[in-house]
Amino acid sequence: MTSPSLHPAAGPARRTVMAAAGAAGLAAALTACGSDDDSSAGADTGSGSAGSAGSAQDGGGTALAKTADIPEGGGKIFKDHGVVVTQPTAGTYKAFSSKCTHQGCAVGSVANGVIVCPCHHSEFSVTDGSVKKGPATRALAATEITVSGDEIKLA
Repeated sequence: MTSPSLHPAAGPARRTVMAAAGAAGLAAALTACGSDDDSSAGADTGSGSAGSAGSAQDGGGTALAKTADIPEGGGKIFKDHGVVVTQPTAGTYKAFSSKCTHQGCAVGSVANGVIVCPCHHSEFSVTDGSVKKGPATRALAATEITVSGDEIKLA
């Protein structure tokens, strides 16, 4: 006849386990916050350059819009392609990543010369993607497009 031991099996102390769990959670949270900024910069740069090289060689490119679809002083957001196309002045077309450089939200509107992020209200210039109003501190990444006749395509 045996009775259960009054002493628990040897193992880490409860405080040690709780401290380790807290440290692991904090490390994961800090890593996630840091990686958002790094991945957004890498994703914008990588997708623009890799996609441009392949499309330009075969003479194609993904058709986005007709020039008449892009208002002067404004623009249009193409969520499926992660790009916003603007027309800062008549006949001049620009394209930028639609991913806000502050926390990665998708920009929500383009009007009156600015691209606006709905999450924290950062504003970017339709001319060059530069920050007009924070909290964002970095410009939107430029994306290459081609304009042929009245058609705008990703380069």
